[in-house]
Amino acid sequence: MAFVITGPCQTEKAGECVTVCPVDCIEEGQDQFYIDPDICIDCGACKAVCPVDAIEEEYDLMPDQEVYLEKAEAFFGSK
Repeated sequence: MAFVITGPCQTEKAGECVTVCPVDCIEEGQDQFYIDPDICIDCGACKAVCPVDAIEEEYDLMPDQEVYLEKAEAFFGSK
């Protein structure tokens, strides 16, 4: 299981999540931050500090939010 950064990050990009992640799995993309689903340890530190509540657990995503998991997988898959 992993956390996923969703739409509200696109307008905010605050970045507090990057500094609290203990495994450095969050990177800044062109339009938002992304969590590497293969590295995320599901600790929830990022969710606790997100000022716009943009971070959800992968299995709690609504159908219209699943695109953000796909975007994260594509972002890290292209590296």
